[in-house]
Amino acid sequence: MEVAQVLHMNGGMGNTSYANNSLLQQKVISMTKPITEEVISNLYSSMSPRTLAMADLGCSSGPNTLVLVSQLMEVVHNLWRKLGHDQSPEYQVFLSDLPGNDFNTIFMSVPSFLKKMSLQLGPASGPCFLSGVPGSFYGRLFPANSLHLVHSSYSLHWLSQVPEGLGSNNKGNIYMASTSPPGVLCAYYEQFQRDFSIFLKCRAEELVGGGRMVLTILGRRSEDPSSKECCYIWELLATALNDMVSEGLIDEEKLDSFNIPKYTPSPSEVESEVVKDGSFCIDRLEVSEINWNAYDSESFSSSDAFSDGGYNVAKCMRAVAEPLLVTHFGDAIIEEVFCRYKEILSDRISKEKTQFTNVTIALTKRG
Repeated sequence: MEVAQVLHMNGGMGNTSYANNSLLQQKVISMTKPITEEVISNLYSSMSPRTLAMADLGCSSGPNTLVLVSQLMEVVHNLWRKLGHDQSPEYQVFLSDLPGNDFNTIFMSVPSFLKKMSLQLGPASGPCFLSGVPGSFYGRLFPANSLHLVHSSYSLHWLSQVPEGLGSNNKGNIYMASTSPPGVLCAYYEQFQRDFSIFLKCRAEELVGGGRMVLTILGRRSEDPSSKECCYIWELLATALNDMVSEGLIDEEKLDSFNIPKYTPSPSEVESEVVKDGSFCIDRLEVSEINWNAYDSESFSSSDAFSDGGYNVAKCMRAVAEPLLVTHFGDAIIEEVFCRYKEILSDRISKEKTQFTNVTIALTKRG
């Protein structure tokens, strides 16, 4: 499986699209907003560039894509006025994702977005120029010393490829799991190290001295890579797939050869790679949690939240994982897989508190 060719969220604006099933990711962006705004403020206060160039890596599509752009423009606009500078900066924004991303949906929303920002900030605000940049962030995407700010939310846990050598060693699993052999866990971690190291090297070349990065990665608090906090949701999907294998609906060898190309790192694993690279100073490194069911407003005792939870989470996961599943298994099984997955999730959510862990790191490129 060529990950760069098949890894993308469900496009369009339909019932199973990422655009209509990304409330959880929106909440994560909102949770990390204070960190992002602090980074933007410090960047503009220290550099005051005439044209501020920013890249959002793993931008996907839908309502979340332009949220960061509005944050950037609002913070800088207010600072520009407060500092009394003669002229508002112009904004050059690069929205980047893999080639299969639904860039068309983004582009169709740009005119109304720019009109809204113009009305909100007024005619004195500098213009914003938006571009789409298809490509993998595990490689160079921009000219050297051309960016002031890099942002990425819920993208860097995706690997450039499924770790090599897994074969059928991860039998019955589709990701790291409590039953995965040590060699599988090691292969995943080594792939993360290679990928994140390349990411840091490329961004160090593309950012100007003093440029900033804000990265939020789906991760874990535990040092155990097979811990429940990061692997459980995939173990439950594997349960649905294994049930279908036992009923002859999916070929067992087909399941055993399928592995999700992602890694959920701990804060210390992220920090270790940054220190090893040496190009960046760590300004902040924080961990947060969010419920699997983004519609559950901390109302864990609500039976309504339980009954809807499996449906909500299954739709969110489908918007993310469906393209990978279709590429490997074909589309004939998809409805049945997610119908079963919904029931399994509903059962788990009704019995325990289920959360994702987020690792957020703010970095400054050394001069």
